[in-house]
Formats: sequence, structure tokens, C-alpha cells
Amino acid sequence: MKILKWPLNVTDRQTLKMPVGAKVLTVQMQGGIPCLWAMCESKETTERTILMYGTGNLMSPLPGAYIGTFQMGALVFHVFESM
Repeated sequence: MKILKWPLNVTDRQTLKMPVGAKVLTVQMQGGIPCLWAMCESKETTERTILMYGTGNLMSPLPGAYIGTFQMGALVFHVFESM
């Protein structure tokens, strides 16, 4: 088992190629870049969709599983995984 990291773009929707069964742990800033960390065991990968909403912006009524919140200067973003 390993913990791996993916840098995120600040965008509404993005797809990450992650190991099958990866357990998402958190999203935080590192060196000025938002990053997602997950516990991984498999070498086989799958695509997972990450959604990001700024505070006060409209959201999907079913945003998915909440991952975490991070701050980028005065901006605050909330990150979900689409199910």
C-alpha cells in the first residue's frame, strides 16, 4: 500500500487516472498548488471525476462524495468526487 498525490487544476471538472480502489484521503495546498492524496494498492488504473466548487457558486444537486476544502489566497474551494 502507498499514499500517492495528484496535483489538481482549479477548474469545475477534471478527470484523474488513479489506481482501482484508491481511497481518497484529503485535498490540501502544497507549494501553492491544490493536491489530492489517496491510499493505493493496485497498479491497474481507472478514471475518476473530480468536481470543484468555489464558495458561493452554484453546485450540482448531487455533487458526489465530499473530499475536502482548501484555500487559495482569499478564495475557498470545495472538492467532491462524482459518483
